[in-house]
Amino acid sequence: MTDSTAESDSAIQPRKRVTAEHVGTSNADHAGELRTALVETLRADRKITSPAVEAAFRAVARERFMPDEVALDVAYGVDRSVVTKRDEHGVAISSVSAAYIQARMLEQAELQPGMTVLEIGSGGLNAAYIAEIVGEKGHVVSVDIDPEVTERATRLLDANGYAGRVTVTAVDAAHGVPDEGPFDAIIVTVGAWDIEPSWLNDLADDGVLVLPLIMNGVTRTIGFRRDGDHLVSTSTEVAGFVPMQGAGQHAERVFLLPDPNGNNVKLRFDSDVPADLGNLDGVLATERTDVWSGATIKHQTSFADLHLWFAWYLPGFCLLAVDDGTDLAAERGSWFPFGVVRGSAFAYLAVRPALGGAGVEFGARAYGRDGELAAAALVEQIQAWDRDGRHAEPSFAYWPTGSDHSSISADATVMTKTHGAITISWPAHG
Repeated sequence: MTDSTAESDSAIQPRKRVTAEHVGTSNADHAGELRTALVETLRADRKITSPAVEAAFRAVARERFMPDEVALDVAYGVDRSVVTKRDEHGVAISSVSAAYIQARMLEQAELQPGMTVLEIGSGGLNAAYIAEIVGEKGHVVSVDIDPEVTERATRLLDANGYAGRVTVTAVDAAHGVPDEGPFDAIIVTVGAWDIEPSWLNDLADDGVLVLPLIMNGVTRTIGFRRDGDHLVSTSTEVAGFVPMQGAGQHAERVFLLPDPNGNNVKLRFDSDVPADLGNLDGVLATERTDVWSGATIKHQTSFADLHLWFAWYLPGFCLLAVDDGTDLAAERGSWFPFGVVRGSAFAYLAVRPALGGAGVEFGARAYGRDGELAAAALVEQIQAWDRDGRHAEPSFAYWPTGSDHSSISADATVMTKTHGAITISWPAHG
């Protein structure tokens, strides 16, 4: 497990981190100025909304929990995550979260002085924030499956005055945390495919669970509270995280589509893989089909809920990744990595200029003999989102195995997980 990342790894330039410890008071003053500026930005963006979270962000020096090579402007970037460990393939497996998502998750957790809080995925910085909020009478337990991560977190927390206030343990949290709990709040800082039964067992009856929940490849950080035998969402935030390791790990399936030059387009499926992907053999050698939806959006406007809509309402949904050298790589900037497979074709989300140069129109590009079919399936859901989803906020519920599923609302859509089911209810969508 890890501390968490933002939507994607940020490229960190190898510049020496400057702090008072290294080169003097002037740099400590600069760090303080950046800290103040960060807080003001997070307040203006409504990521910080409470005095308690604001005070924590003003009290904790982010740079002291970063690797030495990280520059101050990176440490205090609003949406910059910092990788602290990679595996043998170069994949990030531990990181310091972007400031905006740390602030937002702390707000989602509704922390108060005196609380006992479990952090799943350790790194040090987030635990320091939590310790500041719960105060001397509170307690923080931070766990991670990787002993190297917990050793680093322990060292940094102790060096910055949090010894005795934060207990750091190397454990696979999917199996629970021995001799700890119940917890007033549990904050999960890794991408979780499901909610582990042990987390619900360790959560106080009136506690809050905040976690990045992966739903068919698309993640939302959701705050949950109990409602009888199930959980209901109290808040959501767009974010991406490195996936959980250990017993809670869920492997996606990746299929390679080679082009005539030997480069690949990769189709990544979280679940519900179409039955015969062999029908896509040679698909990139076929002529491309374009279909446009008529749905438009202005520049600088978020459409993240369109991705979520696809994940829930588009059978055959997948994520795309492309090699340099493919036709898709040459067209980056005109499409997004969300697609669908239909028959002997796949389609992906595309845009073209619209609104007199002030925005774009959504559409689909497809390859394969069934290109019209695949593109039409994607465009149909773009139009459905444009009609029913783009101006509404969905709500979620989680129904553990053994809960009364007959109580699920008729307008909710159900997604089955290992230990239960997640539902989404989108106003006006039945």
